[in-house]
Amino acid sequence: AGIRCALVHDTFSAKATREHNDTNVLAMGERVIGPGLAQEIVRIWLETPFSEEQRHVGRIGKVMKLEENASSPSTVI
Repeated sequence: AGIRCALVHDTFSAKATREHNDTNVLAMGERVIGPGLAQEIVRIWLETPFSEEQRHVGRIGKVMKLEENASSPSTVI
């Protein structure tokens, strides 16, 4: 299970990145949002579960396959 990071600036994105992409790392820009909004984003992000919808599971599977292929010894970067 690789790193799936989301750069989030609003509560909608916090929820959507967890539900749709099962993000496991949250990034926020200090100059873009204030402390109150940052706390709300973190709360929503932590409380939102992955949806488990097949289209979302499939998307994550595609990303994981790309990661596996990129890390194989025969891959030339």
